[in-house]
Amino acid sequence: MFSHITVGARELERSGRFYDALLTPLGLARRTVTPDGGPAALCWAAADASLPRFYVYRPFNGALASAGNGSMVAFLAPSIEAVHAAYAGGLQHGGGDDGAPGPRPRYGAGYYGAYLRDPDGNKLHIVHRADLLPRRMERTPAKDSLP
Repeated sequence: MFSHITVGARELERSGRFYDALLTPLGLARRTVTPDGGPAALCWAAADASLPRFYVYRPFNGALASAGNGSMVAFLAPSIEAVHAAYAGGLQHGGGDDGAPGPRPRYGAGYYGAYLRDPDGNKLHIVHRADLLPRRMERTPAKDSLP
């Protein structure tokens, strides 16, 4: 569904430490970003997939990065333990609590998540969905592959 998602950052080094700690327990790894003439950026993706990607950029317009009101990025966790590890890693690297890990039954049976803010105030959600098995975690060959 998504090619990539981006959020802005004021300090890429700080954001890199935060997102490495948050995303590694979720099975995402930092990828090298090839300079394209735009602003400096960092990128994470699953080791066995080229898309989707998550980017952290210095804003293209040169203004300070700011969090979007009503915006949130939700990252899929393979287990409840991964939710806890990502949340703890984010807090240890400058993130702020916005909702401790726990069940969220109003969103569905087996829904377990945590909320936090990155160092620039972007709202993030880490979720394990025992009620749904995402295609990314199924790893079955695509039948509708394009040539």
